Amino acid sequence: MWYETLYQVLSIINNVILCFIGIPFALQLIYMVLFWVKKKTYKKSEVKHCCAILICGRNEESVIYSTVRDLLENQDYPKDLFDVYVVAHNCTDKTASEAERAGAKVLVLNDPNKAHHLLAYALNFGVEQIVNSGIDYDFIIRIDADNHLNKEFISLMNDAYSSGVQLARPYESAINITQNNFTQACGLYYIFDSRFSSRVRERLHIDAHCQGPGMMFSMEIAKKYGYDTVTISEDTEFNFNRLLNGYRAHYVEDAVVYEDLPSTMKDTYARNRRLGSGNMLLLRKYTLKLIGKFFTTFRFSFIEQILTFVFIPICPILCIWLPAFYIYSAIYLGVTGQIQALINMLILIAVVLLVLFIFVGILQGALLVILDYKKMGAKRRRDLIKGIFLFPAFTIVYCVTITIGVFSKPKWIPVRRNPDEVKKDQTK
Repeated sequence: MWYETLYQVLSIINNVILCFIGIPFALQLIYMVLFWVKKKTYKKSEVKHCCAILICGRNEESVIYSTVRDLLENQDYPKDLFDVYVVAHNCTDKTASEAERAGAKVLVLNDPNKAHHLLAYALNFGVEQIVNSGIDYDFIIRIDADNHLNKEFISLMNDAYSSGVQLARPYESAINITQNNFTQACGLYYIFDSRFSSRVRERLHIDAHCQGPGMMFSMEIAKKYGYDTVTISEDTEFNFNRLLNGYRAHYVEDAVVYEDLPSTMKDTYARNRRLGSGNMLLLRKYTLKLIGKFFTTFRFSFIEQILTFVFIPICPILCIWLPAFYIYSAIYLGVTGQIQALINMLILIAVVLLVLFIFVGILQGALLVILDYKKMGAKRRRDLIKGIFLFPAFTIVYCVTITIGVFSKPKWIPVRRNPDEVKKDQTK
């Protein structure tokens, strides 16, 4: 019968899809299993290079002063060897004046073209101004307006640069991970890549994923390419471009950038919509380029980049295809009287979900807390216990919100910052 043929065809398609999503999941499992590998450190450099710290902000008057002052006062690096630049990007508040009052070099960018109201344009403008400043900087560090750096940050990036590194990322942690149950689970999810994936990549000579705040790149790169991206996911595209240009991306684990995590479902929804939309566009644009580069260089890094970012299209598969297929399968097996097959399928689904919940969810969160709770800013491991058990639930939230992002075109909206009283002093 036709419905039997349809079920068989759909089952074959589903098995292919399961194999497709199993490969990147297996890679992440390998990263977690190799948690014990020793971190990479760079030799302490006697030479202190000159650097610029670039911050781009749009209506960030509530946080920009403390961010700039923290940089200028608390870094254990010669004060005459680094400058802080703030690009006030189409601001309608006191971002520029607050940044100047704090001691930053302020660059004002007012662009009436709404299509240019993206972070990428501000970064491109800021890098161009630094290159043309007449000051002989050696490297640039870019951070966000609400970020704080541990006091050794510039020194550690300087050590890496002195060792020949021209593109690097730091360990990404959270200012407010203990703020509430949501930030605990959220923080554990995002810190996974720093503690597990990034460390293993560095030890296996696989290129790091240099995206987000704290990224360091040399003036050689800045002078050659500027900040050559105009997409929502500008940091990922910048990383892709540099790898395709032949640069190696590295991980400086003891350099820690502390971010203000989303503390509500609404904040996470807005953030992940941008991620889902932007990264999906980049996958369409760069997948064939990265595959082609792999076959000319045989560097696994190009395939690894794809295997990590392919989680973006995997999210809609997990949210749409798999539920639809197994609901259809249950109906088909029930209607055709294959009760034992139906029971076996339901048992298998329950076992798989339980294994994922315990081993990929709770175990992963617990391991992160055991190993890195201090780096996360918690005083005690038990401060993050609730986050461990909520970790699997946040994974579902992440998957659903990314799926929405894949099918949407998000616009810029003001970022809601958490008040200072909920942020612990974790950067000392």
